[in-house]
Amino acid sequence: MRYLILSTIILFGATNIFAQNKALDSINKLITKATSDTQSINLKASKFNILSNGNLDSAIIFGKNLIEEAKKINYKPGEAKARIKLAGDYCFTGKFADAKTNLDISKDIFSHINDSTTLAKMYNTYGMTYSMQNKFDSAHPFFNTSIEIAKLINDRAALSTALQNNAIAFQQESDYAQALSCYQQALNAAEQIKDEEGEAYIYLNIAITYSSLDEKKRAEYAYLKAIDIAKKRDLKNVITYSYSNLASLYNDLKDYKKEYDAAMKAVVLAKETGDMGIEASSLSRAAMSLANQNNFSEAEKLNLQSIAIADSSKQPYNIYQTYSGMAEIVYIQKDYKRTIPYFEKAFQAISKSDIYDAEVGKSYADLSESYEKIGNFEKALTAYKISKKISDSISGKENIKKSTELTLNYEFAKKQQIEKDEQQKKNDLAKARQTGLIIGLILTIILGAVAFNGFRNKRKSNILLQQEKEKVEVTLSELKNTQAQLVQAEKMASLGELTAGIAHEIQNPLNFVNNFSEVNKEMIEEIIQERNKAQGTRNEDLENELLLDIKENSEKINHHGKRADAIVKGMLQHSRSSSSIKELTDINELADEYLRLAYHGLRAKENSFNATIKTDFDKSINAINIIPQDISRVLLNLFSNAFYAVNEKLKAENKKGEADYSPTVSVQTKKINNIVEIKVTDNGNGIPSTIINKIFQPFFTTKPTGQGTGLGLSLSYDIIKAHGGEIKAETKQGEGTTFIIQIPVM
Repeated sequence: MRYLILSTIILFGATNIFAQNKALDSINKLITKATSDTQSINLKASKFNILSNGNLDSAIIFGKNLIEEAKKINYKPGEAKARIKLAGDYCFTGKFADAKTNLDISKDIFSHINDSTTLAKMYNTYGMTYSMQNKFDSAHPFFNTSIEIAKLINDRAALSTALQNNAIAFQQESDYAQALSCYQQALNAAEQIKDEEGEAYIYLNIAITYSSLDEKKRAEYAYLKAIDIAKKRDLKNVITYSYSNLASLYNDLKDYKKEYDAAMKAVVLAKETGDMGIEASSLSRAAMSLANQNNFSEAEKLNLQSIAIADSSKQPYNIYQTYSGMAEIVYIQKDYKRTIPYFEKAFQAISKSDIYDAEVGKSYADLSESYEKIGNFEKALTAYKISKKISDSISGKENIKKSTELTLNYEFAKKQQIEKDEQQKKNDLAKARQTGLIIGLILTIILGAVAFNGFRNKRKSNILLQQEKEKVEVTLSELKNTQAQLVQAEKMASLGELTAGIAHEIQNPLNFVNNFSEVNKEMIEEIIQERNKAQGTRNEDLENELLLDIKENSEKINHHGKRADAIVKGMLQHSRSSSSIKELTDINELADEYLRLAYHGLRAKENSFNATIKTDFDKSINAINIIPQDISRVLLNLFSNAFYAVNEKLKAENKKGEADYSPTVSVQTKKINNIVEIKVTDNGNGIPSTIINKIFQPFFTTKPTGQGTGLGLSLSYDIIKAHGGEIKAETKQGEGTTFIIQIPVM
């Protein structure tokens, strides 16, 4: 089995043991010299932060005492800070109810005091309590609130922490694009304040992202990079998580010796830091490596230890991992009767979590076979149906990719036919122009003859001139019709480019809607069965619990349905012809949406392609008056060109054997006086100086035949001009290109 253990960042960075002891000595001396009770509380709060990076149990005891001291002198800010830190420590020991209680009290305190820095940490810790219970829909709003507060007060440390925790939640939902975007923003914030501890955490989570995408070499490199930085700073939790996940990576590579060594290193470190969840899952990982080496006796002993620890941690996914791990060890030995209870307890642990991955599907399939082997065919069929549903859900994503590729191929064929028609129209237009020149020459001769032949011939030539004028007007009308057709063709082509991104974006909410609908159906059947029981044997508490679960699931269905609805509405708006009516539009939101759609559009065609996306949106920009359908086409064209450029350079670098190139596309918005400026930058090959002045001409393209109409930048130029703005390109050959759009604020 393959486990990925994500590292939720604690509120304050870790310190090495030597530095920790030195810091404790220093802070203890300052506490003895405190001149007031409030100063003493603040110094002890700093000591609480240091203790939390050592032993969590000791830190929790200290935190409780600190809260009581703050309450005695009625020092509310000190009490709130201590409760937030204590809540974070409770999360890592699996005491989520205690964590929420302390956060709720802190929230009430903040309604009477103004402390934005601590408020950002409070919302981040709220998000952690839900995220660590796999309730990601509930976690995102809290993380987003923490991010907005951190940006508002320019607190880069808090911003980096909240961004990374939000990314972890996105990653658990398999929304890797959002996760990588958040990680990149978090890394930028950490680098700005030279936060090596933060960088170590981010490298760890980027490695986990690569592992999820089966990029094993990149994942191993990032894990080792995280370990290298963490060892310099003695960040034990980073080292612990890195070794635990490296064990999973080596399992995929079937290097069971390395898997065991990495897992046991994680076990030792997790025990030192009091992280029961990682200790349990790492022991289970080590046990599985022994089982794969046919050492079943030692494997079972280790896994029984992991189960005991996981039960104490109260973390659903860790409990699932240890019980399912034990089930797999027994299953390998074909002891099917003993396998079943472990699988059942594993599924019970995640019954209220949003987890529907391949590992869970495999476990249900193995449970089905175990029931079949002992002759319980009814339960075998039930388990098989669940495994099939999960399998269909996972394979559905692949089907979406395949259907997207077919759609894009169809759009490509249409583009080729349009290009042929366009070329034929060009030829007809050239012939019409040549005919016009010949006619013009004839007219000149006629006019000369008229001059010699007098008034009578002049009148005749005027009639001929009028006829030729009508012909030219007909030709001009045909040319305008052709131009309109080409414009519409380009718009439909851009819609085709969107298809892949839309398919990817809409799949996640649809999966959630389907899964929660199935769960509700099963719960309703359970309620009906319970109510059909004889009076006095009904379990009304169970009925109420099931009804509450149905209500919660229905809210999630509604939430994900609205997500899908928003995506479809965005697609319909893009496909409509421009209304030429300007609307107040959030340019940052528009740019972010089409950036993601363009990225997923290219990844659907080339699923091996990955790029770093950087965004720097000016939050001071209010909604501006634009035609959103037209501006979205401009942005989609520029983003698609940027990803195309870095992909072409990546292919060239790979052919040369160069492996250090990192494709990067950056988007920046900025308000300068009454101008909104949008910059789209790529680090591709750039545009040769000999053709830079031609890129906005109609039908001019640098792409191979069949990959570009040559109208995208021309139409973009016309749209920006129609908005009273400017568009220009800056490029350096071999290093990349930047397109700059400037739109006046009306």
